[in-house]
Amino acid sequence: MIHIHRFIAPGRLWLLLAVAVLIGVYVAVQFRRRPYAMRFSNLDLLDKIAPKRPGWKRHAVAAGYLLALAAMVLAVAQPIARERVPKQRATIILAIDTSLSMEATDVAPTRIAAAKKAAVTFVKSIPKALNVGLVSFDITASLRVRPTTDRAGVTDAINRLELHQGTAIGDAVDESLRAIREVPPDATGKAAPAVIVLLSDGATTSGKRTEDAIPDATQAHISVFTIAFGTLTGTIQADVDGSGNMTDIPVPVDRDALALLAKGTKGRPFIAESADDLSSVYDDLGSAIGYDTEDREVTWKVLTAAIVMMVAVGGLSLAWFQRLP
Repeated sequence: MIHIHRFIAPGRLWLLLAVAVLIGVYVAVQFRRRPYAMRFSNLDLLDKIAPKRPGWKRHAVAAGYLLALAAMVLAVAQPIARERVPKQRATIILAIDTSLSMEATDVAPTRIAAAKKAAVTFVKSIPKALNVGLVSFDITASLRVRPTTDRAGVTDAINRLELHQGTAIGDAVDESLRAIREVPPDATGKAAPAVIVLLSDGATTSGKRTEDAIPDATQAHISVFTIAFGTLTGTIQADVDGSGNMTDIPVPVDRDALALLAKGTKGRPFIAESADDLSSVYDDLGSAIGYDTEDREVTWKVLTAAIVMMVAVGGLSLAWFQRLP
């Protein structure tokens, strides 16, 4: 679908009046045909003279022909449309929670399994020119993969993630910022734009507090997009007293803290309570951070559409009436 929002030469759109005139003439001719048809008082005789009246097929061919003409006029006016263009240089750091609460099964089959699968799909969908890095965090934060265009290396590291105790969201932001600073600038000395995509299913239990990471990210002009993953009723089983008896431990997501982190760094907070939700979130993120929107002339696209319509109309006319319109 082409979404035209302006024209380089809008004055040429006056040519659409010629198309409008043709439409008027066509409609007038149809009304004029009726008196001639009424002169045949003997309908049986009319059926013998013109047994196969074209009816709606004739109108369909005419409509297609006029639409093609209108499209050609739009092409002459040199239309401009907003199009998604893959970014040529940027860094994305994926920060994934690897705390034990990610074993919860409120997201099938488990939170961590669904998170890994969605993250791998997301990495593969990002424009190839962009750098992607991976940070995992539990009781501490660790840089697993430095920003790279090697998608296989990142996806392999995601699939190898293991769970441990603790949740260090603030430290994960700091580690992501360090990884971003290590990306070399371009030839002009300008640093590439970067964002952090942080997925967590809990609240900070170790290291820097979540809100304390906001000033450093803001100073570095890095936005953090947070994903609060899991339901508010998720639980895991644990032996809390060493007796060998397993107890259900609630592991709700701290949505408020994650939203504060995102909004404080001019990012966006997301909530995902299922694997499908998470896939949708990553789709939205891919569009938001992997692509730019640019104004581009789409004359050739509109003209191509007009030619396709004209060819289709010609084919239908030949099939139905054995002649071109």
